[in-house]
Amino acid sequence: MFIEKINLTDDPDVTLTAYVCEPSEEMKNMYKRPAMLVLPGGAYRFCSDREAEPIVLEYVAKGYNAFVLRYSLNEKAEFPRPLDDAVKALKTIRANADKWYIEPEKVAVIGFSAGGHLAAALSTMGEEKPNACLLGYPCILKNMEKILPCPIPGLETEVSAETPPTFIFAASDDKCVPIENTLKYALELEKNKIPFEIHIFNEGGHGFSTGTKVVIADSDILSKYEPVKYWVQRSVDWLDSIFNN
Repeated sequence: MFIEKINLTDDPDVTLTAYVCEPSEEMKNMYKRPAMLVLPGGAYRFCSDREAEPIVLEYVAKGYNAFVLRYSLNEKAEFPRPLDDAVKALKTIRANADKWYIEPEKVAVIGFSAGGHLAAALSTMGEEKPNACLLGYPCILKNMEKILPCPIPGLETEVSAETPPTFIFAASDDKCVPIENTLKYALELEKNKIPFEIHIFNEGGHGFSTGTKVVIADSDILSKYEPVKYWVQRSVDWLDSIFNN
């Protein structure tokens, strides 16, 4: 595997990092792989490391080449600037499909919290859209802007027939991003006949990422997150059905 980091814009903090598994004669069915674009959370104030490389490595292990976008933040996060970053990242991935050994018609995006807002924005408002969208405890509603540095569009009203199939996971005890965000978005997916799958865990709170010891610092409560780890493998199975892998 090789890792390549590129600057996407004039802002040196907006970067796309590629994690690419090179082809091997021993794995002929993996010459080109589906791709996963990862958008970490962090309230549009920072990009969480807990939702960056740990997520990448989960999907690389499952047969994906994966990419982390660190997008515009804080005073630079006013829309549509982060969305422009995400569109440019998606276009860059597809334009380099041969170089990065990916299938350009099998590019998914996954976003967490505010990164989930950005992933949903890319899937509903982007001039170029991913082939599938995964959302972890996503900010969706307009009223979430009260905890963010800049106004954001509400995305439940942006769902259309062009929105890609979507997989959502969250916890019902999330005190930071109410479960209403997930439920209202899922309802709009259903209204627009978009294939979707939704998992709401009883416990997990906000920001549980993979739910493993890699991302959960307090070992005394690690067992609490055992159920939420399910989403990773289930999302891969779901993507296999979407991509006909």
